[in-house]
Amino acid sequence: MTDQLAQGERPAVIADARLTGAGRLDPFGSDPVDVHLDDGVIVDIAPAGALARRGAVIDAGGGWVVPGLWDHHVHTVQWALVAQREPLGQAGSAADAAARMAHAPGLGDGRRVGAGFRDALWPDAPSLSLLDERTGEIPTYLINSDVHSVWMNTAAFRREGMTLDASGLVREEPAFEISRRLNAVDPATGDQFVAQALAEAATRGIVGVVDFDMAWNAEAWARRLDAGFDTTRIRFGLYPAHLDRALAEGLASDDALDPAGLVRVGPLKVITDGSLGTRTAACSHAYPGDPRNHGVLTVAPEELLDLMTRATAGGLACAIHAIGDVANSHALDAFAATGAVGTIEHAQLVAHADIPRFARLGVGASVQPEHAIDDRDMTDVYWAGQTALAYPLRALAEAGANLLFGSDAPVAALDPWAAMASAVHRTRDGRAAWHPDQAIDAATALAASTASGSLARSTLLPGDVADLVVVDRDPLTADEPSLRKTAVQITLLGGRLTHLA
Repeated sequence: MTDQLAQGERPAVIADARLTGAGRLDPFGSDPVDVHLDDGVIVDIAPAGALARRGAVIDAGGGWVVPGLWDHHVHTVQWALVAQREPLGQAGSAADAAARMAHAPGLGDGRRVGAGFRDALWPDAPSLSLLDERTGEIPTYLINSDVHSVWMNTAAFRREGMTLDASGLVREEPAFEISRRLNAVDPATGDQFVAQALAEAATRGIVGVVDFDMAWNAEAWARRLDAGFDTTRIRFGLYPAHLDRALAEGLASDDALDPAGLVRVGPLKVITDGSLGTRTAACSHAYPGDPRNHGVLTVAPEELLDLMTRATAGGLACAIHAIGDVANSHALDAFAATGAVGTIEHAQLVAHADIPRFARLGVGASVQPEHAIDDRDMTDVYWAGQTALAYPLRALAEAGANLLFGSDAPVAALDPWAAMASAVHRTRDGRAAWHPDQAIDAATALAASTASGSLARSTLLPGDVADLVVVDRDPLTADEPSLRKTAVQITLLGGRLTHLA
């Protein structure tokens, strides 16, 4: 019998659950078990009813219990604000996107903002004149799904004090600056959106995220903690613009902002190249139809060495954005030269010779499996001539690299089950699997979706922190559509309920 529990309460027993995970050593098989909890940790796992159920009991109803899930790459404020912006993911052309923005509701500050367009395969090109024709004098901003470019009308260029471009597009750092300005909402309002979005993430089994908002995140998270935030574990990134401040204040990776250790300092994030969607990822071979375009290195190799050396000396891990194969090679070189620890973020196109270097250097591959499925057609067009491996999940895993899954939300939806499904099945919506040779097994995908990544176990043992999720199916045996539809019944953070269906 289940006690009447509410969000925020702490059950002492998860009754009638089932275990899963690779390499299990327990004797229970598919038999139901009780998971006994105390002071935020698992104290025992026993056959259902074998031990007295003391304290509050929550019935798993035969559901499967797995470790709490993490998203290792989220732009938290920008993701939380997406609900306020016109969705453009279904726009099939520049003309279509401009027409949608002509009817988009305005924000309170007089701007129209849309998000999620993908222009790489459009039959027409964005232009300033097209957007002006449809949107007039209302400052209008369309953010690319990859966030590396923004399409604006003349009124928006004027408002932002930027020089007009006939394409209407700004790319890379100017685009990031536009995003920073659009994300600079009133802190109380923004914090409310963040809290709501992370509460929703708990319904998908999320217990932790790595926050890569392009801001001074230490202040933002201290403010949210003061306001009572307690639903999710947070590791927040820092950016080069704030490195001197972080070092001066003595911030080091894994330092906690609160006594409970819920919010901790994360890595220095450095964006070293562009993206596939904006055709700016730094690649060894030129983009089709543009023989001079090999993408861009937005941070020179010598500057990257300096940043990583200083961060490492100050106790900061490093998270290096590298999408193209050239950027990945330079990032790995910098890890080797500096002795830095951390991750390469994205690793979407990796030279064959660089695959084993991830494991050899102890560099984690922080990857977003849904991007491979979102970008499959674009990849087949723009990277068809590349000789490096695109989205090489199995190659990295077999080489011994630690995979850490994320969404890059709002670039993809923050949904760990979608990420697992894309990693394991390499498809969506009934299409044939895309490069199935780079699929990984479900146990590896589950582990990659937890705090420590694919090299850690996804089984549960007494003594583990009670960051736990109960789901309605075994993720190790679910097919692709079923895995995407996984329903989360219970989410526990340190033994405390953050979601109860």
